[in-house]
Amino acid sequence: MKRALRVVAATALASTLSFASAAQARDMDMEGARPSAFAMFGDALIVRPVMTVATVGGAAIYVVTLPFSLIGGNAQEAGETLVVDPAATAFVRCLGCTPSQHERNQTDQEIRQANRD
Repeated sequence: MKRALRVVAATALASTLSFASAAQARDMDMEGARPSAFAMFGDALIVRPVMTVATVGGAAIYVVTLPFSLIGGNAQEAGETLVVDPAATAFVRCLGCTPSQHERNQTDQEIRQANRD
């Protein structure tokens, strides 16, 4: 019984991931388009929690490896890769947006702000 539940849960997760990646791929084709509801759902349900955990785990790894990063001279790069990038994906990027869509939205907001001033 437990094995059957695990198989069903794994199948459901794999299906959700494949549909979310298909939605992301479709959204990347429509470069400036708003993200679909399905992309937002997949982002909120899967990507954000995973990236939040990755941010916490990356911070722990960064602290543990900091002495070696300082010796190697790449502490800033390690911090950006292990902590800042996952945190930006989890907390800053618009819901359901691809990175290119997020950048375009940011640029559009900056242009609108400049026109107001």
